[in-house]
Amino acid sequence: MPLRFTLRQLEYFVAVGEAGSIALASERVNVSSPSISAALSQLENEFGLQLFVRRHAHGLSLTQAGKQFMAQARTVLDEAQRLKRLAGDISGQVQGPLAVGCLVTFAQIVVPGLRREFEAAHPRVQIRQAELDQSKLIEQLRLAEIDVALTYDLQIPTDLSFIPLAELPPYALFGEDHPLARQKSVSIQELAEYPMVLLDLPLSSEYFRSLFSECGRVPKISERTQDMAVMRGLVANGFGYSIANIRPMSDRAPDGRKLCYVPLSGVSRPLRLGLLIADGAAQVLTVKAFIAHSQAAISSHSIPGLNMAARQE
Repeated sequence: MPLRFTLRQLEYFVAVGEAGSIALASERVNVSSPSISAALSQLENEFGLQLFVRRHAHGLSLTQAGKQFMAQARTVLDEAQRLKRLAGDISGQVQGPLAVGCLVTFAQIVVPGLRREFEAAHPRVQIRQAELDQSKLIEQLRLAEIDVALTYDLQIPTDLSFIPLAELPPYALFGEDHPLARQKSVSIQELAEYPMVLLDLPLSSEYFRSLFSECGRVPKISERTQDMAVMRGLVANGFGYSIANIRPMSDRAPDGRKLCYVPLSGVSRPLRLGLLIADGAAQVLTVKAFIAHSQAAISSHSIPGLNMAARQE
């Protein structure tokens, strides 16, 4: 007897299993809660299994059978996506889903424009994006939860491949009243005398600290944040300077206060911006097309959303 279930029902089941709630799953997949509830009931009836324990006011939790079913459902959905990609490769058409990760520090600046241009060129591709820190990007690439990541060359593991696109030398970032804000360049030795607002993200913070350790100094960290916008706001309001490798088009903090960027002198290693992929991913047609698009759009002289002209001052 043939099984009567759909991939869409499996997708709804996985969404509920991950979210622990039909309401949250509904938001994630953009489908009404009654439709998801109906899909779950149909799956349970088809397989004769109770997949969830329904607890009033506490959402849903997977039964032991549901946990096993969940693992296999994910495999089926992954294989379905591979089948769709294979069809695209055979037909020579760039199509199907593409999961793009981006380092959280510049995702809001670079990704929207890059994605818009790629989708305009390849309208049959459906992009899903994720903004993560470096450690999470590496983890999700290994789990095949994302296909490609736009990030820096920070401690790249040997089982992943990095495709460099542009070099981004570090800048010091000051509020307009800081004593060093009007200099043409500033050294690590000078910065070490003042309080620092550290962008405290995994691997990124180690890079910023290394700039000081190479000079035999230790930064005076007065504030820490994992949010780029918060860092810019703290700097603009006089809580200290910071260091960054990207310069948005606007020289204003979120609250409108003025920011000043000053190049760092004597720094031996800029960060390289590039694409991080799992081995073999570059052979997938959609990924290959995204790599080519990124290489055409990004260079050391041009990055969508960033003020590159200031680097020539």
